[in-house]
Amino acid sequence: MLYDTAAEWRAAPRKRVLLFAMSGLGKTHVSSMLRHSGRWFHYSIDYRIGTRYMGEYIVDNAKREAMKVPFLRDLLLSDSIYIGSNLTFQNLSPVSTYLGKPGNPDRGGLPMDTYRARQDQFRRAEEQALLDTGYFIDRAQDLYCYPHFVCDTGGSICEWVDPEDPEDPILTELSRVALLVWVRGSEAHTEELIRRFDRAPKPMAYQPQFLSAAWQSYLEQQQITEAEVDPDAFIRWTYARALAHRQPRYEAMARNWGITVDASEMAGLTDEAAFTEVIAAALPG
Repeated sequence: MLYDTAAEWRAAPRKRVLLFAMSGLGKTHVSSMLRHSGRWFHYSIDYRIGTRYMGEYIVDNAKREAMKVPFLRDLLLSDSIYIGSNLTFQNLSPVSTYLGKPGNPDRGGLPMDTYRARQDQFRRAEEQALLDTGYFIDRAQDLYCYPHFVCDTGGSICEWVDPEDPEDPILTELSRVALLVWVRGSEAHTEELIRRFDRAPKPMAYQPQFLSAAWQSYLEQQQITEAEVDPDAFIRWTYARALAHRQPRYEAMARNWGITVDASEMAGLTDEAAFTEVIAAALPG
C-alpha cells in the first residue's frame, strides 16, 4: 500500500486516496467536503467519463433525437443551434441517460444489442478514466499546487478488475499512486439503497457475464420476450442481485489492495482532520 502505517499516513505531506463503494454511500459527499477545504483535488471518475470519453456519444445521441424534429433538424443542419451536455460533479445524469435501460421501446427501453454496445462503451471509458488517475495526481500538484488528492470512483469499478489477481493492471496502477479505501455499507445501508433505487431506478453498468445471466433469467421467470420487458421493472429486479454480486468483489479489493472504512464513520465527517483520523484508524498502528 502507499501508506503502510497510521503514522506514515498522518505524516505524509501529500495524501492520496481513492474511494470505492456502491453509489449512495457517501464517496462524493466526502470528496466534495475535502475539495471545499481548499487543499484537496477532487478527481471524479464519472465526470471524467462523461466529459472526456463519452461526451461525443452523449451529444450525438441528443442530436439524433433532435434530428427527428423538422424544426430542430433544419437548425442543426444550418449550424444555427448547438447541443451539448451540462455535466457537473452533482449532475451526471447525461451519462446514465445515455446508458439507458433495456426493454420495451414504448416505455423508453433500448434493444438489448444497443444496450450491450453502450455498456461496452462505458466499460472502456471507465477503465481509461481509472488509468488516468496518476496523470491527474501529477496535474493537480504541478499545475494547481494541491498537496492532497481524492479520487471518487463509480460503483462499477469492481466490475472491470480481478481483485484476486496480483497483477491486475488497473488495481496495480491505482495502488501505486493512491491508497484504496472501501467505504463499506451495513445491511441497513443495503436495504436503504434498494428502497431508494426502487423509488427512482436509474441506469447501471454491469459485468457482461452478469448482465447476460440476469437478462436470460428475467425473461425466463417472467415468460416474456425482450420487446415486452418493462425497463424499470428489469433494473429494479437486477439491482439487489447486483449489490450481492459486487459485495465480495469490493471485499477482495479492500483485502488485497487497500483498507476498509465503514460508511457510518464517513457519514459524520465534517472536516479534513476528521477524515485523516478515520483513515489512520483503518491502517496498522
